[in-house]
Amino acid sequence: MNGQTIRSAVFIASMAGLYLSAAMLIPAGLDFYFGNPDWQVFAISAFVVGSICLASAAANRGVMAPFSKRLGFLVVNLLWLTLSITGAIPFYLSSLGLDMADALFESVSAVTTTGATVISGLDNAPPGLLLWRSLLQWMGGIGIVALGLLVLPFLKVGGFSVFRMESSDTAEKPLARFAAFIQAFFAIYIGLTVACTVLYSLLGMSQLDALNHAMTTIATGGFSTHDASFGAFQSPALIWTATFFMAVAGLPFSVMILFAVRGRLDALRDPQILAYAGILLVLSITIALSLRLGQGEGFGMALTHAAFNVVSIVTTTGFASSDYTLWGPLPVALFFMATFLGGCSGSTAGGIKAYRLVIIASSVRSGLLRLIYPNSVRPVRYGNIVVEPDMQRTVFLFVCAYFGVWALGSVALAATGLDIETAISGSITALANVGPGIGPVIGPAGNFASLGDPAKMILAFLMLLGRLEILAVLVLLVPGFWLD
Repeated sequence: MNGQTIRSAVFIASMAGLYLSAAMLIPAGLDFYFGNPDWQVFAISAFVVGSICLASAAANRGVMAPFSKRLGFLVVNLLWLTLSITGAIPFYLSSLGLDMADALFESVSAVTTTGATVISGLDNAPPGLLLWRSLLQWMGGIGIVALGLLVLPFLKVGGFSVFRMESSDTAEKPLARFAAFIQAFFAIYIGLTVACTVLYSLLGMSQLDALNHAMTTIATGGFSTHDASFGAFQSPALIWTATFFMAVAGLPFSVMILFAVRGRLDALRDPQILAYAGILLVLSITIALSLRLGQGEGFGMALTHAAFNVVSIVTTTGFASSDYTLWGPLPVALFFMATFLGGCSGSTAGGIKAYRLVIIASSVRSGLLRLIYPNSVRPVRYGNIVVEPDMQRTVFLFVCAYFGVWALGSVALAATGLDIETAISGSITALANVGPGIGPVIGPAGNFASLGDPAKMILAFLMLLGRLEILAVLVLLVPGFWLD
């Protein structure tokens, strides 16, 4: 790999770090307003990070290398590594007294929109720190959508092209001009955040709670300002509002643009949207019936909590309205299964994602029919589109890598001394960017503070792997990647 490619990647990452340092001034201003001394932490962090990133950008500026797959892979990894490290500095210097492992874990969890936390006492935490956690997730959500729509499809490691498969249209772009697409995306993302904030506030949240929870809802991140997460708000209207916005955030933004900007109702017939909606509906009703029959819960309230927690897990948001591990074996099994699934490609959600499930189901159907009719031609389809063999191979490669990494991660966590339940659920919840796991330690009623530093670093690495679609990270381990 030539030096120009590396310098270009470093320059882009340095500029991202510079923007992040400017964002640190927002929680600094909030803490200053409330008279909290942590405003100095954010001000100092902004100055230090900004100075280093500015110097790095100046040293590496010049003619950019032409965009290539190598540059793309390098930029993606370096960007998320830079954001994770710089985002950890205010956590480390704050009054919470976090060590470096805890600070880095919290930052990685934020920028990957995982939502796992090591911080207890959130109800009394400094307002600036709470806002910083939510702001990191909100900005991470923007980067994730851009990654899924614009970068990974080009690198052929995840997602469909925003201008083809995700728009349910093989020829027409969602918008004629790329700049207009970006503007529409930001308008929808910010508009959803504002609408969610206003509704949360009207339904009883304080203004600060409403803003924080709206940012982490739309980013499907799941950070809360309370240790009890959404369990601190028992209003059914609030819970259903959050359920709606989480479900919307799990939709592909390219389809939302087609629908909102151009009125394309047919865009909502995207096969992955139908699969995604079907999964949410079936799981919610099944768990609600289990609660009604097994614990005597009224069906209305059972459906309220079941739908909220199902949507939260499937969209990899990670909010919890109650400890669903106490609902019985069937709900726990279904929630564990839901951890793998994920929302739609081109959304802020993690997991395997619905479009891959559609392609896998079509491949299995095609394979079974060819066993019956060996001379027939049975193409794998995504709706009306024939899925190319390269895409099929990429999907199956990803799924194999996904389960392989989950298994290795579980073994690595068990080697640190964790019990098997915590190790297995911790590995998948980090890889899928969900947040809470299963069991008393890292379940919806616990957090990750009691884990040792080695386990936290393994989980942080799994979060990054899952957010960057695994293959985009593993490709850097191939020696040929670095050779000219």
